[in-house]
Amino acid sequence: MTIQQAQEQVDQWIKTYGVRYFSELTNMTILTEEVGELARIMARTYGDQSFKKSDLGKDLGDEMADVLWVLICLANQTGIDLTEAFEKNLAKKTDRDKDRHKQNTKLQ
Repeated sequence: MTIQQAQEQVDQWIKTYGVRYFSELTNMTILTEEVGELARIMARTYGDQSFKKSDLGKDLGDEMADVLWVLICLANQTGIDLTEAFEKNLAKKTDRDKDRHKQNTKLQ
């Protein structure tokens, strides 16, 4: 699935099952919540915190997909073509950082 196809599928799902998009501000808040849930699982899986009973059974991929879903909703609502935005962002990072990380002694 391409990013464009994902944007189209989310839009179709919203129109079919979701009635309408939540407001942009609501979706921004939901995105923050979803990132927090992802962070919680990351901290317990790869960090020093232990799992609580309420954390057991959480799926890291599902939490990442929740973040992606809401990000796609925001892109659709604001008229952002994520494929184009990502390509521009990758070019910017490549131009800016093409030598920076190779020269970083901390990464050697």
